Amino acid sequence: MSQPKTVIVTGASRGIGKAIALEFARHHWNVVILSRRSEQELLATKQEIEKLGAKCLTFLGDVSDKTFAPFVIEQTYKHFFTIDCLINNAAISQIGVLTDFSPEDWDKMIATNLSSVFYFSHAVLPHMVHEKSGCILNISSVWGEVGASCEVAYSASKGGVNAFTKALAKELAPSNICVNAISCGAIETSMNQWLSKEEEEALTDEIPIGRLGKPEEIASFAYTLANSPSYLTGQVIRMDGGWI
Repeated sequence: MSQPKTVIVTGASRGIGKAIALEFARHHWNVVILSRRSEQELLATKQEIEKLGAKCLTFLGDVSDKTFAPFVIEQTYKHFFTIDCLINNAAISQIGVLTDFSPEDWDKMIATNLSSVFYFSHAVLPHMVHEKSGCILNISSVWGEVGASCEVAYSASKGGVNAFTKALAKELAPSNICVNAISCGAIETSMNQWLSKEEEEALTDEIPIGRLGKPEEIASFAYTLANSPSYLTGQVIRMDGGWI
């Protein structure tokens, strides 16, 4: 019997990250999940993963801390001996005009949403390059493509993720490592809980499919991409119900 594959999912205690972790668990991958501070939610997610018959490791820490990624990668290899897929999902958002942002707000947004993608990719790549195998999948946003008023910092961070994805894919293609991103539209997660009922209805009216996306839909597609042919790389694939 072949050794199970291993996936790392950042920001996996809830929302899209949790849905992705559970999707990979259903396919009997080893799953490593991370959260910044939601320990109880993280442990609850671990229990759900283990009920599906998959093995799970949890790590509590801040992805914007440059020392966290090397620690997670090292411990994962010690435990599972392989990392086949890295999914950079952790992100924060903040609504408001740019003049209300402080330099500290900006730094935190970029560190969490963009620098963390570098930290984790940088830590895992020596192993993947050695194996000439692996995939990196970045969870991005349509705002990284077209920008959003009152979400300038978030849009900039996700635009950086998209450029990072395309450039790194070219660099790693000779090593048979795929790098792609999912550009998410409006998804039913806590990031959108600030919307009033009226605002959500107005948003839904803008989306041709007539509803918000579900985390499970992103998760299913993430699993598909993790198992796609190696010729599919360097792509930022929009999943937004026809919205943009």
